[in-house]
Amino acid sequence: MSARLPKGLATVAQVAGFDAVIDARSPGEFAEDHLPGAISCAVLSDEERARVGTLYKQVSPFDAKKVGAALVAKNIARHIEERFADKPKDWRPLVYCWRGGKRSGAFTHILREIGWDAHRLEGGYKAWRRHVLDELEVLPGRLRFRIVSGATGSGKSRVLEALAAQGAQVLHLEELAAHKGSVLGNLPGAPQPSQKMFESRLHAALSAFDPARPVFAEAESRRIGVLHLPDAMIAAIRAAPCLRIEATPAARVEFLLRDYDYFVADPAWLAEKLGHLRELQSRETIERWLTLVEAGDFRSLVAELLERHYDPLYQRSQSKNYADFSAAESFATDDLSPAGVVRLAAAILATPAA
Repeated sequence: MSARLPKGLATVAQVAGFDAVIDARSPGEFAEDHLPGAISCAVLSDEERARVGTLYKQVSPFDAKKVGAALVAKNIARHIEERFADKPKDWRPLVYCWRGGKRSGAFTHILREIGWDAHRLEGGYKAWRRHVLDELEVLPGRLRFRIVSGATGSGKSRVLEALAAQGAQVLHLEELAAHKGSVLGNLPGAPQPSQKMFESRLHAALSAFDPARPVFAEAESRRIGVLHLPDAMIAAIRAAPCLRIEATPAARVEFLLRDYDYFVADPAWLAEKLGHLRELQSRETIERWLTLVEAGDFRSLVAELLERHYDPLYQRSQSKNYADFSAAESFATDDLSPAGVVRLAAAILATPAA
């Protein structure tokens, strides 16, 4: 199929063969999602795009094209001067816009006129998005997952990081989602990506794995913060064998006090998050927890949160959603310090199931 494409066009399957991938869309479009490794070189800013669109609708397409062409030419010239003037003659960039039409077409034409072997992505970002969604329906089923489970505070994410450091293949869903997967899971100063961006990150991660080797992932619910896992992904991890961490309550409390140390520095943020539990806990319980926050007694607060909120939720969700949960091989520990987590990861890797 690619051989029959007109000169200067490329397909989604050929993206990896270029020296650079240039996103010609507006900064707002780029921020929502973009091809992996793409650089933003907007031919119209968000404001310019809105201005041209208004002219198109309220005045005429001809007037809009006149203004748009001047803006596009000016912006392309700036990008060439600021970002590409040092590129050699054999540089091969790929350019895309929303549908692979006018914006990327103008950029590609100018780059080719200069002498670079520039190509335009056929179908633009929409073609890439279709590719990602299609692949997310099949990629999870091609991999052998091993699911690291355990109650809240068992250090599952840190165990995954230790497994990766020891050479294992790891799918860190909470890292991709920029969220720790609970009501207190928002990361300060790190907003979650859009659903589209999350799916692009997930696609990139899954595509990089060797199907012949197991992939370790954490037991997750369907939602991670405001994001949701694709159906094929949640089905694959729920059908996979579990490896259950059985950490003592004291070890879990100590771990959470270290891993969530940022909420100690912002009691107001913590109090606001606890307010989200009002529909699940009694007014008296919430008020007691807020009193503990005000007193700075975070150790007692964490212990109560585990006992009264997180542990009951964990037992219900794991036994319901993971068929292998009751028969899962368990790993007991009373040490979730950094060194203890490394030992735990090594023990998991040493099991025949891994």
